[in-house]
Amino acid sequence: MSLFLVPLLPLLGTLVPLFTERWSRSALATATAILPAIALMLVLAMAPTVFDGDSVTASLSWIPSLGLDLAFHLDGLGLLFSLLILGIGLLVILYARYYLSAKEAAGRFYSYLILFMTAMLGVVLSNNLIQLWFFWELTSVSSFLLISYWGHKSEARKGARMALAITGAGGLALLAGLLLIGNVVGSYELTTVLNSGDLIRQHELYPVILGLMLLGAFTKSAQFPFHFWLPHAMAAPTPVSAYLHSATMVKAGVFLLARFYPVLADTELWFLLVTLTGLTTLLVGAYIAVFKHDLKGLLAYSTISHLGLITLLFGLNTELAAIAAVFHIINHAVFKASLFMAAGIIDHECGSRDMRLINGLWKYMPITATLAMVAAASMAGVPLLNGFLSKEMFFAETLEQSTLGALSWLVPVLATLGGAFAVAYSLRFIHDVFFNGEPKDIPKTPHEPPRYMRVPVEVLVGICLLVGMFPAFTVGELLNTASLSVLNAPLPEYSLSLWHGINIPLMMSVAAIVGGGALYYNRRSLFRFQSKFPEVDAKVVFHNTLIDIMQMSRRLLLKLENGSFQRYAFLLILFALFLAGMPLLTLDIATGAKTTPANSLVITGAILIAIGSIATVIWSHKRIVALLMLSLVGVIVSVGFAYFSAPDLALTQLSVEVVTIILLLLALFFLPQQTPMDRTPPSHIVRDLSIAALIGSVVGTICYALLTRPLDSISSFFVENSKSGGGGTNVVNVILVDFRGFDTMGEIAVLGIAALGIYKLLAGMTLYMPTKDMANRPWAKDKHPMILSVVSQSLLPLSLLVSAYIFLRGHNLPGGGFIAGLVTAVALILQYLAHGVDWMMKRVRIVNYQGVVAVGLLIAVASGVGSWFFERPFLTSWFDYFTLPVVGKFELASAMIFDLGVYLTVVGATMMILAYLGKLTTNERLDEEH
Repeated sequence: MSLFLVPLLPLLGTLVPLFTERWSRSALATATAILPAIALMLVLAMAPTVFDGDSVTASLSWIPSLGLDLAFHLDGLGLLFSLLILGIGLLVILYARYYLSAKEAAGRFYSYLILFMTAMLGVVLSNNLIQLWFFWELTSVSSFLLISYWGHKSEARKGARMALAITGAGGLALLAGLLLIGNVVGSYELTTVLNSGDLIRQHELYPVILGLMLLGAFTKSAQFPFHFWLPHAMAAPTPVSAYLHSATMVKAGVFLLARFYPVLADTELWFLLVTLTGLTTLLVGAYIAVFKHDLKGLLAYSTISHLGLITLLFGLNTELAAIAAVFHIINHAVFKASLFMAAGIIDHECGSRDMRLINGLWKYMPITATLAMVAAASMAGVPLLNGFLSKEMFFAETLEQSTLGALSWLVPVLATLGGAFAVAYSLRFIHDVFFNGEPKDIPKTPHEPPRYMRVPVEVLVGICLLVGMFPAFTVGELLNTASLSVLNAPLPEYSLSLWHGINIPLMMSVAAIVGGGALYYNRRSLFRFQSKFPEVDAKVVFHNTLIDIMQMSRRLLLKLENGSFQRYAFLLILFALFLAGMPLLTLDIATGAKTTPANSLVITGAILIAIGSIATVIWSHKRIVALLMLSLVGVIVSVGFAYFSAPDLALTQLSVEVVTIILLLLALFFLPQQTPMDRTPPSHIVRDLSIAALIGSVVGTICYALLTRPLDSISSFFVENSKSGGGGTNVVNVILVDFRGFDTMGEIAVLGIAALGIYKLLAGMTLYMPTKDMANRPWAKDKHPMILSVVSQSLLPLSLLVSAYIFLRGHNLPGGGFIAGLVTAVALILQYLAHGVDWMMKRVRIVNYQGVVAVGLLIAVASGVGSWFFERPFLTSWFDYFTLPVVGKFELASAMIFDLGVYLTVVGATMMILAYLGKLTTNERLDEEH
């Protein structure tokens, strides 16, 4: 179960910075790093098992009937990415301690950073497809928070929105692809899916699945044509760029390609789509990087290019291409993270990232310059550095492929061209920043950074050197293990030697280095050529596209919506009439074999409902009268539930009716007491009567058909199993808290969210209290009559006692948390009405009803999580019988804890709405109000 702790510890770590915000920056960074460091040690402790060829799994039942479990799986690929995520993440935490200024909210930054770390760990370790998608989307949300950390900057806000829009849309495509895979395989378990490659590839939906999965991967890894969001995400602080956009987030897309390689690869469609996309991205990113003046902009486009290189490798149909891709994932994460950190140091110490200004820095910061130059040389593919080894493997694999048939020779040629551009932008990084004269008009005098700010760069550059000189010793075993997970088959023979003799890949490397040098030497000609093309700002294009979409939507809405509620109701009822009426046309006869006798009591109730409904419509202009007529309908419906042996529904209906009437009374208090009657044209009267008659005829026919036919219901299952399975004789309550507990949890979550939304809408709003009635008579000055105050106080303890009684008996008799919560809410809101808000706030300590909702939801979730400790699915209930000397035999059920959560959520949500609506009143009134 220690595998659960790997993502859980960083998740808990998101809270640590929030509680240590007032600590010193060093203490804050240390406290933040503790839990991720423990998670890293756990991963290292499990590494020997993975190196031995086994995998580590852990799972908890969530919804077994739907194939949804909380499941994690650590294999070679998961081990590799976990080490990158946690290892580089800890270095970024140390780096950020010196990068962030003392005025910035470092606690919030660290919290967002650790949340992203948790999301990435969830992606790479998930053994359930839906769970993987959940963490995938969490990476998009957390990266949005990180990119927009400097929210006062327009480019940060725009970059964050762009990243969220592109990656979020790709996430929706990925969800559709994962659902289709689960449907084809019959399981959402990742290990099962990875062993079902032939089944998926041979399925007729394979092209659709592949397209959706690739959309998810390409958008996340900034592949062409979705590459434009990544450079604009560089508006984030440099630690974010070093972590998200070089080592982790953008690697999520290529991780997806690697993870599903055994399932989706080995088809012509895969090779064509992935190869062409990767090759295009490699060239586009490398070419644009040469012309970028912003230091982080250059590194951003180089990241796009290298991601294209990795994608291209996964698309090549060769033995070692996937292994080379995994190797370059490692190398790119190391040298690119170190380069971003070096760029951050330069920006931090110079106050500028413009390479036209920050020249000759070797003189001022020689140590940083040396580290950055080594990392840049690795990025260019210089021998004895890690980047050279994986890039030479890349060149070798381009020679072995035949993806484009007779035109396959273009792939190695274009790959060499991409390598030449990589050398060119690496040379520009080195020469323009550290040599090329003196700094020009920069805000600060450059100097070396604080000692420990440079440590993460030193560690990463040291890895570049060690891997470059001793590849088999340093990463050989890790590469083999990760590649085994990618291929899901025995590894072909290959060598990580530094020297493979004079061969074509070596000549390609030499050509790339020489060609890159020539390109940089003739850079002025290149810049003049590029200046002839108009510069396209992706932010502007994206913003204009959004505006165009919104304008199209607005035009469409204007055609559908004209502000007339009657029109909306007409269209809605007409659509419902069509959906409900069409099936009746194929029904030969509405009358079934069964007849349902109607006695005088039932007929009387039906007549009263009809009278109340018609009276509501007739007196709709008199709002209080209409409200009374509407309440008559609710009361008769409640009586009907009780008559037809549904006491729980009757109690619920009555409670809801009372709460609704109070809510409507509070709302109507601020509205005119009488609506002017408009003369309705005869044509509209005929139209409305016709629609009403049609909908009544259809609904009546459906009801009659149902009542005169035997129904096959699952109620017998619940009746037979409620006592033995849930320990309760109240079938309705057992269904709510046991059999359909997930539904109830979703409902109370929606209730809490709705209440919070209403509260936020009401916050800060001020309405004016009417002082006269519709006859222009002033309201009584006594806002809280004595009789109402005394009676309400007398009723409060009785109401709370009834609420407690209904709650405690709910498992075996009509009642439960929902009804009890409404009764409690009515008792409390009655005190607000009788005494006012100020009187209640002095006497009721619990005024933070948002907290009550949160506690209720947490209790409901905790009652479900508790079942995991007994190796049972989530929300599995438990019950048993106990005996006490005085009390005697009694029953205890864990479902009562869940019901307590329902109770608190209902009380908190209801009071949040009603109490805050009552706070809107003031003693002032505008003269023009009538």
